[in-house]
Amino acid sequence: MINTVYRLVAPGMIDVACTEPDLNRSILLRPEYLSICKADQRYYLGNRSREALKAKLPMALIHECVARVIYDPTGTHRPGEFVVPVPNMPTESDDVIAENYLPTSHFCSSGYDGFLRDYIDFDPTRVVTVPAGVDLKVASFTELISVAVHAVSRFDRFAHARRGSVGVWGDGNVGFITALMLKAMHPETKVFVFGTVYEKLNYFTFADAAYHVDHVPAGLQVDHAFECVGGEASRYAIAQIIDRIRPEGVIGLMGVSESPVSINTRMVLEKGLQLFGSSRSGLKDFERTVQLLHTQPKLVGYLENIIGSVVDVRTIADIHAAFAQDISRNFGKTVMKWDK
Repeated sequence: MINTVYRLVAPGMIDVACTEPDLNRSILLRPEYLSICKADQRYYLGNRSREALKAKLPMALIHECVARVIYDPTGTHRPGEFVVPVPNMPTESDDVIAENYLPTSHFCSSGYDGFLRDYIDFDPTRVVTVPAGVDLKVASFTELISVAVHAVSRFDRFAHARRGSVGVWGDGNVGFITALMLKAMHPETKVFVFGTVYEKLNYFTFADAAYHVDHVPAGLQVDHAFECVGGEASRYAIAQIIDRIRPEGVIGLMGVSESPVSINTRMVLEKGLQLFGSSRSGLKDFERTVQLLHTQPKLVGYLENIIGSVVDVRTIADIHAAFAQDISRNFGKTVMKWDK
């Protein structure tokens, strides 16, 4: 069997490669919906260092996907079943360090082929079944949701017991999903969102309050916080968090920045704050995520609201069109319906 893989060979350039799947050990999947991530955009636009692009290209993009099972040599998944492949691929296990932080782990669409291909041959132990009733378009970005679930799980480990209020800085996709998962996993906690665009803040209807960062009520404080801004703007978000957080709170850092970000360490020390980083996710996070989507169907309704467009993809030109739509959007997810 010959498989077609659509690889980014240079910024903005996609070429076709042919591979032969290993059907003796791999589950064979047919992509149904694929969601574009900001990390994909950074590669597509060339917004990574020259060294990173040289080291990782060519490769197929996309690590957010829902797929239909074609064949499973283990018999675990039946043909026609919908699953989400876990893009993090550990090569070893560790009793202390999670799989997504092991430097030996591989990650699809980051130096290894992602899911932009006609068929996905994959480790059958690294796929999670999509529960019945979950919108497949939402399931396509299970990976991003699982990143938020992973971050909240780490928060549960590090934060002290006083969790009356948690602030989420960032009104983009990561901020929206993190705030939503935080509210789902801690319904008794007040979740306050802080952003810079009123139109985007209007989407946070599930939050207890949403504020523009320039119009935060005097005296408002939070017990803990998440930074979901990233880029150069993250330093302003972190500064406001440090100003607004109560002593001994924890700050979860989730925003990606290509350049170092300054932090007011004097106030970090004075308040006794803890900062923890959170990146990617693992199999257990995927399993917990699909369980949440299954048991709390209202979450799917909120997540449907941030699907900005669904693009039918039949040609390479359609792939470029989907990326162009995503580039023009500053909020919401672009989903490709794979009709190739």
